[in-house]
Amino acid sequence: MRTLYLDCGMGAAGDMLTAALAELLPEPDRFAEQMNALGIPGVRFSMESVMKSGIRGTKVTVKIHGETEDEKPAHTHPPVHAHEHTHHHHSGMEEIRRIIDGLPIPETIRNEICAVYEKIAEAESRVHGVPVMQIHFHEVGTMDAIADITAVCLLMDQLKPEQVIVSPVHVGSGHIVCAHGVLPVPAPATAYLLKDIPIYGGKIEGELCTPTGAALLRHFATRFGDMPVMRTQAIGYGMGKREFETVNCLRAMLGDAEAVPDPVCELSCNVDDMTGEEIGFAVDRIRESGALDVCAIPLMMKKSRPGTMIQVLCREQDRDSVLAAMFSCTTTIGIRETAVRRYVMDRETEEIQTAYGLVRRKRSAGFGAVREKYEYEDLARIAAEQGCGIAEIRNRISACRAEEQKGKHR
Repeated sequence: MRTLYLDCGMGAAGDMLTAALAELLPEPDRFAEQMNALGIPGVRFSMESVMKSGIRGTKVTVKIHGETEDEKPAHTHPPVHAHEHTHHHHSGMEEIRRIIDGLPIPETIRNEICAVYEKIAEAESRVHGVPVMQIHFHEVGTMDAIADITAVCLLMDQLKPEQVIVSPVHVGSGHIVCAHGVLPVPAPATAYLLKDIPIYGGKIEGELCTPTGAALLRHFATRFGDMPVMRTQAIGYGMGKREFETVNCLRAMLGDAEAVPDPVCELSCNVDDMTGEEIGFAVDRIRESGALDVCAIPLMMKKSRPGTMIQVLCREQDRDSVLAAMFSCTTTIGIRETAVRRYVMDRETEEIQTAYGLVRRKRSAGFGAVREKYEYEDLARIAAEQGCGIAEIRNRISACRAEEQKGKHR
């Protein structure tokens, strides 16, 4: 299985992740040209080879109108309320989405970038008690983060790992100074983003993991833990800007590893006093709480009463929210937990152009097998417009795709 292992023994930041991943490419130097060609407003992206403690790696610099983020106060620039007055330009989530929508990149990558940035906004929202849409970021911090997040999303798309395993994250120790005052390390937004992720402090004073780095790790990591047994094919070192006694770098290793099961929790409960509508409602709410899968299984309970087992799969970090949903939306007074392992294929969604417009197609691959499936909502919409069944639309699209493929090989 194509595996990317990220060694975060000195934390993680967007520029360090970018540099380490870029070194895994066959032609790393061309990536800076690719980033600059995107035309992110005011952004100039550069990469240089540097030496730290006898280790050669890559350092990434992002300048916004000739200014770098580290020329501002430490840590990411804090959000401000919409009604606060400031001499600097600030961007809200709507403006950030407009910038991302204007980039000449595939829709799938655009969605990844938005998802990562929304994680940062949500963290800031929770920390400061402000609705997400009222969160505003300083222009330099905003564009720097957009550049870093865009770079990492593009690199992940090019490297195409089937799984991403991340070491426990070193967050540093001590305090940092920002516009809100003196804050502990990890910074509040970073701490929120790293919730349920294995982290540690240590003796190194300073902020080793930034909110951008934390959000990227949370978004792309398949799991957190030790490096698996793998045959390494490429190694990249992303160098940080600050100097410490320990070399300040993030190491990325790409290679083949044996398939590792995804550890998940199985939560289940039995109920015999809920209507079908109530069970349907509960299943939807539990799924929205973070469950990977939810099913309702009919069974016979004591005194020969018909009942239902509600069985849920979830990741360990989502267990508390799933348990809360199960208790609040069902009549159960007890839930069983079992640790289980699952094996999953690598999955991706792409948009394809058809005679009926864009249609999303899910593709899964791994373990020597490949599965493809068109998105139900798209097929249903087209079928309603054409006045026919879903199966007919699926067959029409498949036939057209087959003809296109034939034409390409003539």
